[in-house]
Amino acid sequence: MKKCVIIMNPESGKKKKIKTYQEFYDILRKYGYDAEIIFTKAKGDAKKIIQVLDEKTSLVISGGGDGTLNEIVSGNVLRKKPLTIAPLPLGSTNDVGNMYGLNKNVYENLEILLQGKAKKVDVCYINDTPFIYVACLGDYIDMAYATPRSLKKRYGKIAYILYGFQQLRNKINQYNIKYKVDNIEYEGTYSFIFISNSSRIAGQPDVYYDVKLDDNMFEVALANIKTKKDMLKILVLISTMDVKDIPDITYYQTNNFEIEFLNGPKTSWCIDGEEYKSSSKKFKFNVKQNMKMLVPEENIKKLFDE
Repeated sequence: MKKCVIIMNPESGKKKKIKTYQEFYDILRKYGYDAEIIFTKAKGDAKKIIQVLDEKTSLVISGGGDGTLNEIVSGNVLRKKPLTIAPLPLGSTNDVGNMYGLNKNVYENLEILLQGKAKKVDVCYINDTPFIYVACLGDYIDMAYATPRSLKKRYGKIAYILYGFQQLRNKINQYNIKYKVDNIEYEGTYSFIFISNSSRIAGQPDVYYDVKLDDNMFEVALANIKTKKDMLKILVLISTMDVKDIPDITYYQTNNFEIEFLNGPKTSWCIDGEEYKSSSKKFKFNVKQNMKMLVPEENIKKLFDE
């Protein structure tokens, strides 16, 4: 039997949908896996757990949200030989799982994953910190990590809206920045910055129509939004257009992006739904490596070159 470890975050929003863990063991055994479930107890545990797993482990399943998956990726890249991982979405938003074509049925998702294929997925970095699908900065971005867990567990994605209403600001902050794309220098004023390797961000599907997760590249979107009216307009356009075709957004595809803030930033970066704290005003983004991810068959042709 092959060995599978599920790293389970018991605080994830959809844990209440799990009535029994025995079904996990039964499904995995059906696909030839001897399974073990390890529960996290605190933030950062998933990163530590995967680093010490036996090299004979064939598959590590992330039972949690995008933040749990980020921890597992962050620990996996530190291994001499990274393990194959798979996302089993149990969080409130689950951008990665939804992008791959997974649904709300936990047990059905597990079977869909086990029937899938292992694909190499690019791992992006902000300075020396890895992220699997997005790093972003701007007003209201903090809703992803600052929304109280109690609200997320009770209301799911609606919790972000409830928290967002409480955080409405009279003015949208703007940042004067210098940045480099493939060593070519630019300057500008922007209020929102997104660096991503995903077709789905913040619950919005098809933000990019032709993103590839294994092309050693990521997408950069810079927006200068001055008012809430402008922000609403952009959100409507994103739901109907590819981001790179929206006139008010500056778009690049690259694997070498550097940014320096001449003022600020006033908020933290958000990476994969979690807060990334840094006192630096300079950030470098690149793709340093890839790792194997077990993904459903459904969107492989859409999301991968090979």
